[in-house]
Amino acid sequence: MSTVDDWHAIQILLVTYAELVDAGRLAEAAALFEHATYRVVREGQDDPVLAHGAAAVERFFAITRLYPDGTPRTKHVITNIDIRLAGDAATSRCTVTVFQQTEVLPLQPIASGQYLDRFERVSGAWRFAERQLRDFLYGDRSQHILWEVGAAPAEDG
Repeated sequence: MSTVDDWHAIQILLVTYAELVDAGRLAEAAALFEHATYRVVREGQDDPVLAHGAAAVERFFAITRLYPDGTPRTKHVITNIDIRLAGDAATSRCTVTVFQQTEVLPLQPIASGQYLDRFERVSGAWRFAERQLRDFLYGDRSQHILWEVGAAPAEDG
């Protein structure tokens, strides 16, 4: 695989995650983290929210409100992508802005922050090793999050 192919494979992982979440295919999005840690770092909180493995990430995603069309009515827009390759490891950082529109919420950004990712190549295929969400600014998430559901997933081994 060439450097361009590696870069493209990682970019496809970034985009695939966004597309799956926006389509409401949360179990498939969580499956991308089967061998990874999903970490949410919140300003002013000492302990990040951690989920390790697909099952724990899917439990974390359970706070996402899905609408009758099966989607969260969101669009995750990923910009400023910086991918760094180092053999069978790679890192990336990018900005994500989440837009949402519902019957009661006009189209607007509801969150924007950074994804800091680590990847590993195993048997020739790239996969997530870690995703860290940080430095987020928040808008009106009242139509996106099911606040009554606990947000902190149990960590699986």
